[in-house]
Amino acid sequence: MPQHLAAVAYLVRDYDEALAWFTGKLGFTLLEDTRLSPEKRWVVVAPPGAAASPHAARLLLARASTPAQLAALGAQAGGRVAFFLHTDDFARDHAAYLAAGVTFREAPRREPYGTVAVFEDLYGQPWDLIEPRF
Repeated sequence: MPQHLAAVAYLVRDYDEALAWFTGKLGFTLLEDTRLSPEKRWVVVAPPGAAASPHAARLLLARASTPAQLAALGAQAGGRVAFFLHTDDFARDHAAYLAAGVTFREAPRREPYGTVAVFEDLYGQPWDLIEPRF
């Protein structure tokens, strides 16, 4: 099998809080939730379209356990957009996210690469919702 990016660690304050947000607000699918110790779990989520694809990247929800990790919540990329969520129907997902209470930092805009708008996750981390033009 060729190499592929399987998962990205995503710092969270609390597993259940983050799991509820990703599945409830964004409609992500819970792929795995395994207890590793009394304090640590292996929690993996993915967007609905990625859940069925063995080569799509997933998020590994990693509970912050140090002051430095806690300080990185909401700024996992130093204030820049770190995550780029592609969709095949921007209008559908934008409307669903707004109805679920997701905060968008801007109105949708058209760029050479597609339709995009920046939204915030539960910690204020910016994400791009993108319907690519290709």
